[in-house]
Amino acid sequence: MLSTYFQFAYPTYFLFLIPLFLCVLYIKRFWSKKVVYNYSLGEQLHAHGHASKHPHTFILFCIRALALLLLIVVIPMPQLVDVHSKTSMHGIDIMLVLDISGSMNGIDDEKDPRPRITIAKEEALHFVNKRTNDAIGLVLFAKEAFSRCPLTLDKKMIKDIIAGVQIGLLDPNDTSISTALITAANRLKNSSAKSKIIILLTDGAPGENDMDPQVAIAIAQQLGVKIYTIGVGGYRPYFFVPGLGMVPTQEFDKKLLQDIAQQTGGRYFKAHDAKDMREIYDTIDALEKTKHEVDRYTHSYDIFMPFIALALILLCIELLLSSWIWFSL
Repeated sequence: MLSTYFQFAYPTYFLFLIPLFLCVLYIKRFWSKKVVYNYSLGEQLHAHGHASKHPHTFILFCIRALALLLLIVVIPMPQLVDVHSKTSMHGIDIMLVLDISGSMNGIDDEKDPRPRITIAKEEALHFVNKRTNDAIGLVLFAKEAFSRCPLTLDKKMIKDIIAGVQIGLLDPNDTSISTALITAANRLKNSSAKSKIIILLTDGAPGENDMDPQVAIAIAQQLGVKIYTIGVGGYRPYFFVPGLGMVPTQEFDKKLLQDIAQQTGGRYFKAHDAKDMREIYDTIDALEKTKHEVDRYTHSYDIFMPFIALALILLCIELLLSSWIWFSL
């Protein structure tokens, strides 16, 4: 919600300023006596209608009174306040863990020439666009794992990083799932969010040099991190890899992904193509909604200068009228 309103910083000042203003007006209007000179022919001129009846005195009095009122309004400090508030927001800390091993170059759908990594990136970007109020980070893994982006609310930055992901940033000849999960959990250990999740996407099984999956599961449980796992491909005996041709499918470790998800409170998914991956991300998006209260943010702008400027203009007008136009009345 975005709104703007007007206020006085010290409105209680009006409790004595307004009575003071009214007293000044009363004294000036009814008690203050103008100097009058008596002339022998004055009554005769007035009787014959030669005396001026122009209400210049009252007009000048009103101009001075209005200028004084504007100056009085300045004292309690008028302000314009911008209010940015979202009293309830959906906020979750999310780490995306993306497999960039060589097999992610594979093409599963003959009707869709895009490799798995391209589809995974596009659907991850689609997911990021939907998570407006969430901090999102990215971990990439193949033979090794590294944190490509810490948790951030800068959606442009995280989307640019995801869009720039390529196979070859790491040694693509192995898959270190548990190491990647531990790396992502480490990014979440200092999170104060009520809900922390990891979304793991892979098309392979852990390599010989990978860490024990139970260590990764135990760390996630200790930190209260929920893990969603997505297995890609594996439903055909062969898949196409540009430059290599038809390659035997390496089945991902379905049981491991199921165990990781089940033991951390998440869910396991299997994606055959881009449509499946889109539906999986949409399902996770629907499942992971949590409300928390946030403070209102306000910014105040002092706007006393227009009141002072207008008061000075009125005083200049009053001086001009009394000195140059109505001075002889």
